[in-house]
Amino acid sequence: MRSDLVFGALSHVSNRYQLCQLASKATRKLHKPNTRLQDTTNEVLCRFHTTNPGLTATQQAQASQPVERRRAA
Repeated sequence: MRSDLVFGALSHVSNRYQLCQLASKATRKLHKPNTRLQDTTNEVLCRFHTTNPGLTATQQAQASQPVERRRAA
């Protein structure tokens, strides 16, 4: 159900208004012609459940890569 998807997406976005804004923008960008808009919205909410939509791609890449530390010679 969509309510389960919304509550799952709220784990990364604390504000429901912000979640609505991000989901609508993502749905517009990811929607393919000849597909249902509801399916695209559900796919966006599933993606928001697994990743943080507030971070950009470069921030997510930096967060996932281990930090290299320099050692004294």
